[in-house]
Amino acid sequence: MRSLRFSTLAVPLALPLILLLSACGGGGSDSAPVVPPVTPPDSTALVASSTVANRCEAPRSGSSIDKPGTLLNEQMWVRSWIDETYLWYREVPTTYLPQSFATPIAYFNVLKTTATTASGKPKDQFHFTYTTAEWEASLNGVELGYGMLLAMTRNTPPRRAVISIVEPGSPAALAGLQRGDVLLTVDGVDFVNAPDASSVAILNAGLFPQAQGTHSLVFSRGGAPMSVSLTAVSVNTSAVQNERIIDTPTGKVGYLTFNTHNNVAERQLVETMRRFQAAGISDLVLDVRYNGGGYLDVASELAYMIAGPQVTTGKTFEQVVFNDKTKPEAPVPFHAQSQGFPAPNPLAKGTPLPSLGLKRVTLLTTGNTCSASEAIINGLRGVDVQVNLIGGTTCGKPYGFYPAPNCGTTYFAVQFQGVNAKGFGDFADGMAPTCDVADDYQHQLGDAAEGMLAAALRYRSSGSCAPAMGATRLLSSSESPADTAMRLLRPAYKEIAIMRP
Repeated sequence: MRSLRFSTLAVPLALPLILLLSACGGGGSDSAPVVPPVTPPDSTALVASSTVANRCEAPRSGSSIDKPGTLLNEQMWVRSWIDETYLWYREVPTTYLPQSFATPIAYFNVLKTTATTASGKPKDQFHFTYTTAEWEASLNGVELGYGMLLAMTRNTPPRRAVISIVEPGSPAALAGLQRGDVLLTVDGVDFVNAPDASSVAILNAGLFPQAQGTHSLVFSRGGAPMSVSLTAVSVNTSAVQNERIIDTPTGKVGYLTFNTHNNVAERQLVETMRRFQAAGISDLVLDVRYNGGGYLDVASELAYMIAGPQVTTGKTFEQVVFNDKTKPEAPVPFHAQSQGFPAPNPLAKGTPLPSLGLKRVTLLTTGNTCSASEAIINGLRGVDVQVNLIGGTTCGKPYGFYPAPNCGTTYFAVQFQGVNAKGFGDFADGMAPTCDVADDYQHQLGDAAEGMLAAALRYRSSGSCAPAMGATRLLSSSESPADTAMRLLRPAYKEIAIMRP
């Protein structure tokens, strides 16, 4: 089995703003086989999850998997699946009864540990669900929206949200929006100071559309308002952007923005690394400041392409550690060949991967750098590649999932912890940066003058985190240091590490 390593630190817009995520849906099916519902005699008893899998209260029309069932069947599947696979199943509260919850998702949401980390944050911040259709589309980089990623730099009134990424060719790009634009209103509602629940509902509907439709948003650029009309569509997002080769007095430095470890990432990464190899780069800056994770196999491939066979042959990239009910698996190696992800225009499985043979690499990181992205750092450090982090402390997710679909909903619960070749995997409070640098929305990603990239180039040449003479920390006048702990407004599935079945 192969894993996904995503994290779920997708934060609500701002308290009390709520990011409205998809719930389980489905309709009746005339063609579904007639199978008697399975109802355990005691609703508190655990059963083998396989005996109640896909027994749905409302089977999806046309589904070959869903069978007629009951709400209790779905809830018992959730409870039994958690007991069988959840890493901390012994810490799940036993006081919750399924009949106390109106949906299986509501029941699932309470079936997790309540323990905290050393810093006091919840031990499990990574428990969530999505509709199976939305999840499967996301693996090929398809998302319903405008093609822009917003970052909250202040999450209490007066709120501040800044565009961090715009997808080329998307509705946002066609409307002329760009990195650094500041959100002011959504469908006539003041985003900065939304006063009540009804206003919050309008904001959520406009920022996180559940269906194709058009919304009016106002942004500010350089103090001047910009009104745009954006239509939510299915956007094909890029895993790799902003490829650059930067000439320096001491050699060529490759740079790329790497946004997610999904099916389409494999080919995009391989093609970029081939060009870097042909150009003879001597250093690499990998920008994962917004990369929440994804397939662990993609992380392994990228780590191999950075370090090469001399360092990685026969070495463990990551060993996954399960609960005591789950059969151990062989370690995930550094993949020297493509794994053949099922993307449009896929790379053939078994294709030899290029390699740069680097003994050091620099990653640009923030608190939104999670899971599979952290696995790259940890895996390379496990084989003594020097990994410098420029930016902020990573999110802290050495955990991953085997996403499980049931009745139209895909469930994500922590099922393993990853450790590197040295046996290290304790970074639940994140990995500290080599140089602490704020995100710089005044420059485009890949611009050598952009704050984090400039700091990386400076550290490479001087070994110093101190800014050059006359340089300043790149914050706008409206920000304070507390605001730099920004969170991205993005779905939870954008921040995980997962294994492929």
